[in-house]
Amino acid sequence: MQDRSNTIIGWVLFGGIVALGASVVSGNFFHSERPEKMGYPIEGVEEEGGADAGPPFATLLAAADPAAGEAVFKKCTACHTINAGGASGIGPNLHGVVGKSKAAGSFAYSGALKEKGGSWDFEALNQWLTSPKKFAPGTTMSFAGLGKAEDRANLVAYINTQGSNLPLPTAPAPVPEGEDPTGNEAAPADPTAPAEAGKAAGAQAAGPASGTVVKQAATGNERVNKN
Repeated sequence: MQDRSNTIIGWVLFGGIVALGASVVSGNFFHSERPEKMGYPIEGVEEEGGADAGPPFATLLAAADPAAGEAVFKKCTACHTINAGGASGIGPNLHGVVGKSKAAGSFAYSGALKEKGGSWDFEALNQWLTSPKKFAPGTTMSFAGLGKAEDRANLVAYINTQGSNLPLPTAPAPVPEGEDPTGNEAAPADPTAPAEAGKAAGAQAAGPASGTVVKQAATGNERVNKN
């Protein structure tokens, strides 16, 4: 009976050793480093706050649609008001903000934004709306940003209509067909060039002029044209 118990215990220990060895071997075989960023990309989905490449912001702003920007502003209403005399919420009231100091008013702005200094011009708003945390590291603004430049241009154009009304950039005039886009005038063609070319061609076709002596190299004789 004791021998049977020892046999069972031995098999149990052996099974444990085999399981442990298999675990070590499989762990080494399937081992991989933990990626710095978890997850995997999904095709067709952009990261929040990432700016897309495209035309200059001033060009987009010149053709921006404030009505479309008002629709984009709905994303901001959880924290901001924009009506004249509107109360501040999580964020400050934005009426007339374009052109003002970045930390104007009585709102408790973060130290990161106060240190930026300057005013909210169009380009500063573009950079801020692209990624607040990149524009002012340490800001308390939790919004990730707008990835589409067209959305930012439309939004800035709408905010500008709410108490600021600064002149927007104007779109560059189209270049007429055939005109040098650099603005340099092409050198005018020489009107005498075709005539001179024609004279040269005629003289070449006419051959030797009257009265010239043509030496005949083969016979050593001379022939005088007396036309």
